[in-house]
Amino acid sequence: MTPADLSLTVLHAVRRAVDEGALRVGVPARVKVERPRPGGTGDYASSVALSLARPSGLDARAVAAILKERLHDSPGVRSVDITGPGFLNFTLEDGGQDQVVREILAAGALYGHSSLLSGQRIRLRATDEPRARLLTETVLALLRSQGADARLDPAGERIPVLPAPYEPHLLGTDAARWALLRPAAHDRALSGAPLLVQHERNPLFRVRYAHARSRALLRNGAQLGISAAYAEPVDAPDLLTLLGDHPDVLASAARHRAPDRVARHLEGLADAFLAYQHTVLPLGDEKPSAAHRSRLALAEAAGTVLAGGLSLLGISAPDQI
Repeated sequence: MTPADLSLTVLHAVRRAVDEGALRVGVPARVKVERPRPGGTGDYASSVALSLARPSGLDARAVAAILKERLHDSPGVRSVDITGPGFLNFTLEDGGQDQVVREILAAGALYGHSSLLSGQRIRLRATDEPRARLLTETVLALLRSQGADARLDPAGERIPVLPAPYEPHLLGTDAARWALLRPAAHDRALSGAPLLVQHERNPLFRVRYAHARSRALLRNGAQLGISAAYAEPVDAPDLLTLLGDHPDVLASAARHRAPDRVARHLEGLADAFLAYQHTVLPLGDEKPSAAHRSRLALAEAAGTVLAGGLSLLGISAPDQI
């Protein structure tokens, strides 16, 4: 179960409680789930009960208890606990992270795309300022990835942005786009020259290099007769967590008109993958096994998510660097 799946599961529990008359509130458009804060338990947590307490006229822990009753038998959820003033804490079934890998390999570059904003009609205003135009174009792609009917309209919403030149003629398309999209819209654009250096200090290089390494591992695995197949759990919690968070990152970036959230997420994912890559293929006299096939499948999944995220930013993901 991914964070996006869990968010929908909790939202369905709220709707059920409202339909049954246990809660008298408006059903929110979405429910946020995140990593538990200090004092929390399990894999994920939600503060939805706290936000519904005042409009329902109930104590937050009472709201949490109502929702817990409707969540305890949800597929993929092992247990639900209430902590603090009314946080819901979720422990997922074993194999939840395994399912993330399988979902990525099944969905390919569309992993993280959803119908979360389906039915929403969003119009954005294009301007002649280069950074604003690029940001608007990228936000439209993010909104469409979440199912929104998103288009340009002279009377539409304008996204505030600190102006900066777009210089593909000097930097190439990839570095020019990263320079404008990686910082938050209200921050200064990045200096272009460091983005052309093929070194680990360059975050754009790390992200694209991580993708290239994932593809190289697949090629090397094929030469050893190892195909990617997720058959058993892999001990790579940081990488698996970031992969599972990807759908929520895309949804958040779309809602907040913030492509920088995708870029930051890709940096973290690339760093986690580059730390993991050395464990994938057999070393020395080690024989290929189901463990290597599973590790290779995780490497393929990481490369798939890196490529998909870069594509939404309009940046290429080369198979070789």
